[in-house]
Amino acid sequence: MDMLYTVHPYFGYRRMTAKLREKGFDVNRKRVRRLMRLMGIQAIYPKPNISKRLHAKYCRPYLLRGWEITHPNHVWGVDITYLRMGRGFMYLFTIIDWFSRKVIDYELSS
Repeated sequence: MDMLYTVHPYFGYRRMTAKLREKGFDVNRKRVRRLMRLMGIQAIYPKPNISKRLHAKYCRPYLLRGWEITHPNHVWGVDITYLRMGRGFMYLFTIIDWFSRKVIDYELSS
């Protein structure tokens, strides 16, 4: 089941059950669901979009409104994202210059 999840991380318990049955395993959906929960496996799928306007508690004011970014090193932006690895996650932190759209610096950390 772990190898099948590695190839198809978007499979939920229903599709996982169907694939395992195709491969000759005698399993039902409740067993696959329980085993996936025990193994910490869950399908990767798009989560709710919190950037929509109806989620007002997440809205923040745009602090650069009215500013003209006219030269390099005037405004920088940061981004933190996580990358899924074989045994966990790595976090990528980047600093970006908004004028030139170039990465100033980055750091990769566990």
